[in-house]
Amino acid sequence: MIRQRIYILSVFLFFCLCLLTAVTPERKATESRPPSAAKVHLLHADRLFYDDRVHRTAQILVGNVQLSHEGMLMNCDSALFYEATNSFDAYGNVHMNQGDTVLLDSEVFYYNGIDRLARARHDVVLKHGTMTIYTDSLDYDRLYNLGYFFEGGRVLDHDNELTSDWGEYSPVTREAVFNYNVRLVNPAPPARPQTILISDTLHYNTGTAIAHIVGPSNIKNGENHIYSELGYYDTQAKRSYLLERSILNNNGKRLVGDSVVWNDDVATAEAFGNILYTDAIDKKMFTGEYCYYEDSTGYIMATDSALVVDYSQADTMFAHADTFKIFTYNIDTDSVYRIMHGYHHMRVFHNDVQAVCDSMVYDSRDSLLIMYKDPILWQAGQQQLGEEIRMFFGNGNIDSVQVLRQALSVERIDSIHYNQVSGHEMHSYFKDGELYLTTSVGNVFVNYYPFDEDSVMIEMNHTETSLLKMFLRDKKVERIWMPAATGTMYPIVLIPENMRYLQNFAWFDYIRPRDKYDLFEWRPKKSGTELKESVRHSAPRQKLSDIRKQRGIGSSQPESSKTKEEEVSDSLKLEEDLKVND
Repeated sequence: MIRQRIYILSVFLFFCLCLLTAVTPERKATESRPPSAAKVHLLHADRLFYDDRVHRTAQILVGNVQLSHEGMLMNCDSALFYEATNSFDAYGNVHMNQGDTVLLDSEVFYYNGIDRLARARHDVVLKHGTMTIYTDSLDYDRLYNLGYFFEGGRVLDHDNELTSDWGEYSPVTREAVFNYNVRLVNPAPPARPQTILISDTLHYNTGTAIAHIVGPSNIKNGENHIYSELGYYDTQAKRSYLLERSILNNNGKRLVGDSVVWNDDVATAEAFGNILYTDAIDKKMFTGEYCYYEDSTGYIMATDSALVVDYSQADTMFAHADTFKIFTYNIDTDSVYRIMHGYHHMRVFHNDVQAVCDSMVYDSRDSLLIMYKDPILWQAGQQQLGEEIRMFFGNGNIDSVQVLRQALSVERIDSIHYNQVSGHEMHSYFKDGELYLTTSVGNVFVNYYPFDEDSVMIEMNHTETSLLKMFLRDKKVERIWMPAATGTMYPIVLIPENMRYLQNFAWFDYIRPRDKYDLFEWRPKKSGTELKESVRHSAPRQKLSDIRKQRGIGSSQPESSKTKEEEVSDSLKLEEDLKVND
């Protein structure tokens, strides 16, 4: 029976030894560990004695025990000192001090002076500078200045709390490595955490308070969630520097880039290289090489090969410009709205509509898109241009289009025949995406080619009028209305060359975007075909002398030689004269 119990106890001890070996970090190879020649010195003990019942070779030290070895000073309540093996076991209120920089407290402390290896157990606290480790089991390698915990540990440093199943710390480099169920909280409890980082592997520097992400990690900051597999988080500056296509999510908004910089304090993000920003709520997407985002204001800027993709409707719209900016107003309210600016080299492609211009503004309040500086709009075989083009949308479709100042509409029939309308302004109206009415106002000129019943072109109608209305059905002109007009009908074979095209005729099909991949190739207008803005003169201000002449009121003094006080006096006198004459 006794032999059986001894056998079971031996197996149990062997199992514990194997388990300890499995969870203890791998140490340096024995051949690379030169043994220490220095002796462990006993500095003080209230009592020293031997007891074979406790240990046959150990010196038993009791009361205010103090031992030292190569710059390490250890105090405890009691200890077993193995002078032959240059080691000791310390118990009760153990306090180890290494060079006044590394402080270690525990209830049990096993130390091998030859290998310079220490094992601290139960209520272990290791302090170095601003860093403190709390654990129940910690091994400390004095030769390589490395501390390990392997049964779970908690680290406090610079208002950060880090917890993990396994950890390593070097006082020399101040680098800490954490593995398995790693969690970084800033600020540390009991304060309410603002940032939580969860990972399986994390490096942390106690000198800089910067966490180095080297594996799949998630960072939670308010409504913002970041996923990264490589990067840095500066816990003092509250900034994340993320690499390897890290992802930032915020309430349906998603920002991805080759590298992403996130600032916790002001909730801003910058993405560099192959950026992708998506808004699942508004169903819009940005791509480009650079993007800036402000969470608090909803401001977004994308530049360097920037592309906007609107997939809110069945047919996706693509738009490219050098720079896009989105401003959000009344954020976090029911009356929120956004204004988007796009400039320069603006190009738009949609299956039904294509456009180019220098810059544009889109206002979500009334779904209004305004294009500036040489804007051109194409729909099927029709081209419209002017100084400014306004497009109104409703339910994802175009409601109306306004072409303001120097408006020109051209519809291509073949390589030499074009229906043409020019005027001061043009307004086009749509129903369910189909054009049904076009009006032209102010100095309207028309070149129109009607067809007979056999779809044969018979003549060209040249008309000049002040107002034109064209009613369409199934993309064909059904009827035309205009007030008093002057016009001429030219048979096809007798059309004068100088009448074939209107004075401001231009066909810019070579500029038109062919598909979404063609948006990045900017093709300017040929030299000399750029639209010059019309000059709108203001009414001249009437001079005081002119009013006097009209009213028959004389003036002996030239207007230009009068002083400021005399002009004011004359103005008051003129008012009295006018009242009398009236």
